[in-house]
Amino acid sequence: MHNTFEGKTALVTGGGGGIGRASALAFARAGAKVAVVDISEAAGNETVALIKAAGGEALFIRADITRAAEVEAMVAATVQSFGRLDCAFNNAGIEEEHMRLAECSEETFDRIMAVNVKGVWLCMKYQLAQMMQQGGGAIVNTASVAGLVGAPKMSAYSGSKHAVLGLTKSAALEYGRKGIRVNAVCPGVIRTAMYDRAVLADPKVAPAVAQLHPIGRIGEAEEVAAVVLWLCSDAASFVTGHAHTVDGGMTAV
Repeated sequence: MHNTFEGKTALVTGGGGGIGRASALAFARAGAKVAVVDISEAAGNETVALIKAAGGEALFIRADITRAAEVEAMVAATVQSFGRLDCAFNNAGIEEEHMRLAECSEETFDRIMAVNVKGVWLCMKYQLAQMMQQGGGAIVNTASVAGLVGAPKMSAYSGSKHAVLGLTKSAALEYGRKGIRVNAVCPGVIRTAMYDRAVLADPKVAPAVAQLHPIGRIGEAEEVAAVVLWLCSDAASFVTGHAHTVDGGMTAV
């Protein structure tokens, strides 16, 4: 996929680490100018430094995606710096501690919905407006296998990721004739900081989690990034409204 995105601009939220960083680096390697968005300045600037060290072009934008003014400014800053917005990967999200639904606090539920659902909605709202002015674009949202099936002790998270798929499919229907494609990736368990917090804290859990995937291992962030780039590329020009699993066969069982 070398130089597939030459002359194009990509925006990645949650670009300071994990799947977001892997995707930002992959976009840059493929020739795109990349706007790296994160709430952490240190993490976001580190991703930008990695891109520049490899000869790419990138800009860090700090934004809280739950705040409309910051999301609007994020898109404006991208366009001001790079002239346009061709691809957007709405990846920023948070998880919850494992607990049954009745044990989840209202504060926790509201926070998860604010970031995982409202944040994705706000990002698409302003990205779509820019892409319509340009005559097209591609958006990918990070959902989860937990957005396709139930997830015991992760009800709020699972509910938020089901909502992301609803937003994705609805936007795809609404904007397809405007030249804008909207898809989602649904990762299984991927080796990221979230995995470290949720799984590696208990060494006995990691082998069992790996075996949840018929392929026999957990996934790597770069494997998700490869799917994100494909969904944003011209190779996927007839793909929209799709929830693409990257789960080692987990949801095929």
